[in-house]
Amino acid sequence: MQDASLTSTNTSDNAIDYDVVVVGGGMVGAAAAIGLGQLGLRVAVIESRQPQPYDPEQPLDVRISAISVASEQLLTRLGVMDSLLTMRHAPYTGLETWELDGCLTAFSAEQVGQSHLGYFFENRLIQLSLCQQIEQMDNVTLLCPRNVTQFSRSNDRHQVSIQLDNGATLSTTLLIGADGAHSQVRQWAGIGVTGWDYAQSAMLINISTQTPQQSVTWQQFTPVGPRSLLPLPGNHASLVWYDDANRIKQLSQLNNVQLAEQIRQHFPSRLDPHFTVDNRGSFPLTRRHAQQYYQDNLVIVGDAAHTINPLAGQGVNIGFKDVDVLVAQVANAIGSGETWWDRRVLKRYQQARYYDNQLMMTAMDAFYAGFSNDLLPLKLLRNGALKLANIDSPLKRKVLKYALGLN
Repeated sequence: MQDASLTSTNTSDNAIDYDVVVVGGGMVGAAAAIGLGQLGLRVAVIESRQPQPYDPEQPLDVRISAISVASEQLLTRLGVMDSLLTMRHAPYTGLETWELDGCLTAFSAEQVGQSHLGYFFENRLIQLSLCQQIEQMDNVTLLCPRNVTQFSRSNDRHQVSIQLDNGATLSTTLLIGADGAHSQVRQWAGIGVTGWDYAQSAMLINISTQTPQQSVTWQQFTPVGPRSLLPLPGNHASLVWYDDANRIKQLSQLNNVQLAEQIRQHFPSRLDPHFTVDNRGSFPLTRRHAQQYYQDNLVIVGDAAHTINPLAGQGVNIGFKDVDVLVAQVANAIGSGETWWDRRVLKRYQQARYYDNQLMMTAMDAFYAGFSNDLLPLKLLRNGALKLANIDSPLKRKVLKYALGLN
């Protein structure tokens, strides 16, 4: 990793001065650092854990993301997509959803003139490729492994100081919080959140199958939650089991053979029963939305600003949209001679993202609530909606483009 003192200048109080400091070097934070670095700004990224080097023989991680076409375009502009495609991945060309009674709707890449709908990648490989790109940039510094011990503002409020666990102090005109759902930056700034914990959890299960690599991701809705399959490279797949939190806790206590038997009993017959469980993990479902995305000299992006029901795999994609808009607003400000870290510029970022994120979060909640129950009126209504959605129409294509970020 680069040494901060080699790429930045010291201010009079011995703080190391940067244009931008990003707290959190995960997928969204690292992407923001590269995008702003490409504008010529001096950027530091603070991350607590180094990404593990890639080895194709490593077991597949359970934390994976469905990268949309729009996110793919962003990663291409950031210069990482080519290297990312040399690592493990699985493209998908179709998405299918149905209920227990078999009422099905299907989306395909052909309907929107694309060769694919997206890719499934392990989260750590996306982060690794972004960090490797950062290491090639002279004006972007990755400080890892490092943690923040204190934030403070200068008396004139035009600078934020960040003290690290190794005693170093950084100074910046723009602090970006990309440090996850429990964001240290957001809490220090006093930005409140609204939201709730769902009474459900999700289990992620990696399996080895006798079925060749698949190109369609599917999910079946049940009254207690969806059962989903996400394609992984080779003879592998990721299963997602949504259920009551106590049920997921019970499943977590089973060994791999016992869990595989439960999957065979409760997943749709479309899943080839000849598989073995390789790995698993679980997490509670929560919704959080920050009350605002910016303050003087400060913005938050990704999970620091919003956590969403993972039903449609939109979490990292809306985080990448945050990055895309923030970088574009800063670029426009620089191009027009504005002060690029001014509140008016940061406000434009919020205006472009806040209600779009709110809409996506609410749509996922409504979709989840509407399908995860067995009330007859709702069942009839959603069956009709699925049948309508399966008609190849301009509305269907518009919905699919929105989900892909191509609106």
